[in-house]
Amino acid sequence: MTHRIFNTLGKNVFRTTLALTASTLLFSCNASDDGDVGDGDGNVISNPITNDATALSTVNGVYANWQPLSSSFTFIIELNSNKMISFEGEESEAGPLNSRFEQAADTWYQRKVFNNLFLGVSTNNDNIKLLNDALAGGKLTQAGYNAALGKAKFLRGLAYLYLVQLWGEVPVFTEEGGSATERQPIDDVYNQIVADLTDAESLLADYNGDPVTPSRQAAEALLARAYLAWGDNPLSYEQVQAIAEKQSDPEFTTTPSRLELAVKYADKVISSGKLALDPDFSKLFGRDYESNKRGANEHLFTIKHDGDKNDAQGNHQTHCAWTFPFQNGENGRAFNELHTEVADINLYDDWKREQPNDKRLAKTYFTKLKNPEDGFTYTYYSPIYTPVNGKGVDQSYEDAENLEITQNSVDRIELRYAEVLLIKAEALVQLGRNKEAAAPFNELRRRAGIAEVDAPTFDQIKREWDYEFTYEQKSLLNSLRWKDLVASVKKVKDYEHFDDSYATEGATGRDGQKVNSFFAKIHKHLVAKYNNVKGRHYRQPIPEGLKGENLGILPQNPGY
Repeated sequence: MTHRIFNTLGKNVFRTTLALTASTLLFSCNASDDGDVGDGDGNVISNPITNDATALSTVNGVYANWQPLSSSFTFIIELNSNKMISFEGEESEAGPLNSRFEQAADTWYQRKVFNNLFLGVSTNNDNIKLLNDALAGGKLTQAGYNAALGKAKFLRGLAYLYLVQLWGEVPVFTEEGGSATERQPIDDVYNQIVADLTDAESLLADYNGDPVTPSRQAAEALLARAYLAWGDNPLSYEQVQAIAEKQSDPEFTTTPSRLELAVKYADKVISSGKLALDPDFSKLFGRDYESNKRGANEHLFTIKHDGDKNDAQGNHQTHCAWTFPFQNGENGRAFNELHTEVADINLYDDWKREQPNDKRLAKTYFTKLKNPEDGFTYTYYSPIYTPVNGKGVDQSYEDAENLEITQNSVDRIELRYAEVLLIKAEALVQLGRNKEAAAPFNELRRRAGIAEVDAPTFDQIKREWDYEFTYEQKSLLNSLRWKDLVASVKKVKDYEHFDDSYATEGATGRDGQKVNSFFAKIHKHLVAKYNNVKGRHYRQPIPEGLKGENLGILPQNPGY
């Protein structure tokens, strides 16, 4: 995007008092010159940091902005793919709108994620100012300051990474300044991410087995993730604008120097010797892993949930496989009132055909579902979230049909060591160094019990992301990197339930069974995905404000 467009954005300030108030709440608390912080209403709050302990507790307050996002990411990142559909309430609800690629500036999940990420940025900015003042005032040891500052910069870098991947050019503002409404070029956003994470790397201690605490290796892993995404040349505003109304993907190009840095930082994590794959994939998820650790350090960074009420369905939050079809699910609701569902049986069948011995497959999907309303057993596969083997589920629950959950007690897994290995493998393949990629790639294959390869191809790398990270909030982000969003979503045309025989409730489907509302809805969503996905979906819409007002961040992303 040209700088000319961005230079005009500073003039696009909030035009009403209401909008201005919202921007203050969203983006800034306005630190005063004496080290105190304003609450947004002009009232000054004394610096709460008096020692090392209060420094960390103050910085930890930013997690309140991350915890509500545990499942919300799925309603953007997984639903905007060929892998899931949403049964969340009425068809006008945010989940189904995202599922059908009908999201708009007022869609709830976009607003929730965008606002909370920027609230986290604002909170980190204020905390960094407080930390600097407390250090200057002799209230902190250097070690205490480093730990708190490293965490703040780590979390700010992570927030900006999600923002730039999902929304493109976004405002960049720090404790040193910057506009809360002026969008910045893609490279400027990534430069800020790299600066924050590089600082975090130098400030944080080595990984000690506790993934809740950001570590040097966690910062290096995020740097590897960021350089891989940046190395795949994210689209500019103008590039998205050119394809906004087209059902076509742009050319996939890379910047090798950034991919080399992705390899460098992945290697730092690997060579540290601090992390390892858990030998049993099925035991990676849920409270059992969190409690017992099982002697392996695969969780590199997690968002702590300790009985908090943010996103109370959080026992399912890591992958948001909120599926209990054909059972008396939460609060006794019927199958047509549940939340998210796998897009089709084909996803399972393709995996089984390609890798029939993959140990991950049986731990990812149900295989038989019985509808108590009609007595039929359906061969419709859904993501597992049962207490026995579910990804991201509190495995202490024994009664699979009584999951009325009111509090969140399972941490969201943001980074696993498996991702570091796959980032290195993919970056090497993109650089044409396929044989070098075999070592990290085959570590994942060995654990899964499938054949190793001498030199993985790019297609094999892509499939491994699907196998290893099914429903772990990677789908859309990967398609954005690979520039295959439209093509991958249009694969739903080959899915069984895309067939017109499922269009009408009461008809006989291609499987020979009566079509009920569940399968009619699946058909509707698959057809909508196919018809609606366009180039504009390389970006999410810039949402309206906290209560519907315009945030003043212009221009809106193309096509919305």
